[in-house]
Amino acid sequence: MFYDTAENRHGLPHDPFKAIVSPRPIGWIGTRAADGSLNLAPYSFFNAVSDRPKLVMFSSSGYKDSVRNIEETGEFTASFASRNLSEAVNATSAPAPHGESEFEIAGLTPVEGRLVRAPFVGEAFAALECRMTDIYRPKGLDGVVSESYVVFGAVVGIHIRDEAIRDGRFDMATVRPLARLGYMDYCDGGDVFEMMRPIR
Repeated sequence: MFYDTAENRHGLPHDPFKAIVSPRPIGWIGTRAADGSLNLAPYSFFNAVSDRPKLVMFSSSGYKDSVRNIEETGEFTASFASRNLSEAVNATSAPAPHGESEFEIAGLTPVEGRLVRAPFVGEAFAALECRMTDIYRPKGLDGVVSESYVVFGAVVGIHIRDEAIRDGRFDMATVRPLARLGYMDYCDGGDVFEMMRPIR
């Protein structure tokens, strides 16, 4: 099959776009508002975009508390979303009112960053402390600004739990990273195989 995305007439019960671009890692974004309230929310449009310098990004569909808090403070965390915490990750996606902590809703421990004042998930196998470098709204081919807000951050500190390291590596079989597929489908990255890059 083929369909033109301008018309979006794919004839399927659900748009397959997000299922094709998968698996997508989940950015579990922790923020502190200027008023001190805590927020935690999962974003499946999330990824690392550079190693030198270390940069990550996430995209929010609409102007949500995460974006507002980062605009106010310039700081956020990205806690590692893993299979064993999948129910908690899902619980933090609930549309809670501003000022109500998703950490409390999901029964998670907020831990203050060492270099940023944003909280991360104490139960997570790893967490990134980040300082915002840019926020913008991308445009389509027609020049119209989208409803999405894209946030970039420089990773200034990294937390890793000891049990997540095996043979000198952050061990995927142990941490089983949670990823979003299309629709309501998820997967974990614990079934690992290794390939070496070709040498010419």
